[in-house]
Amino acid sequence: MAGRGKRYTEALKLYDRDHLYSPSEAIGLVKASANAKFDETIELAVRLGIDPKRSDQQVRGTVVLPHGTGKAVKVAVFAKGEKIKEAEEAGADYVGSEELAEKVQGGWLDFDVAVATPDMMSVVGRLGRILGPRGLMPNPKTGTVTFEVEKAVKEIKAGKVEYRADKTAIVHVPVGKASFEKKKLLENLAVILDALIKARPAAARGTYLRSVVLSSTMGPGIRVSPVQIIARLTEEE
Repeated sequence: MAGRGKRYTEALKLYDRDHLYSPSEAIGLVKASANAKFDETIELAVRLGIDPKRSDQQVRGTVVLPHGTGKAVKVAVFAKGEKIKEAEEAGADYVGSEELAEKVQGGWLDFDVAVATPDMMSVVGRLGRILGPRGLMPNPKTGTVTFEVEKAVKEIKAGKVEYRADKTAIVHVPVGKASFEKKKLLENLAVILDALIKARPAAARGTYLRSVVLSSTMGPGIRVSPVQIIARLTEEE
């Protein structure tokens, strides 16, 4: 395996890999280690005490971050009739019906999130093999299959993110950018963790938050103490 870069190696000297830090300490360390030439994304990885193979232990949902992700999100809306104008006025980047689906079928995928009205799903459904593997398929569980197009587009633009436990029971969610103020990152983090805790399946047993790690795009992971997460998270300075 290739050796780590100089920046990564230097970042490792900033913290103790075996220590569990408070959320505030972890955010500070992650910001300090984010020294790439671009504005790195700060990401959260949470290993949950669930069995993702069981249908009654699925963890999936969406949450609107109070300070957004720092990323300009391109939204494509599959709609027809009056909903086309509604999507355009809400700020959607691309709007269309059959012609937009044909464009995607031809290989065009210049968008980050797809929204579809229910009456368009017979058309969008044919794009499953293209959109599905890329995580772009509209889904009613995440609010991207809806007639409330204006609300859906505005929430996505404002910083709505999806969380979903993968097959190893780990949830990966962006918290914001390294350039964000520490308080804003903590508030975004609090909203995400609160949503994850509330999404705990009734069938889950034992410790739910098994491990919590924060990292920047190019930096090492900083372990966060699950014990300190819930109480007064955003009150830390």
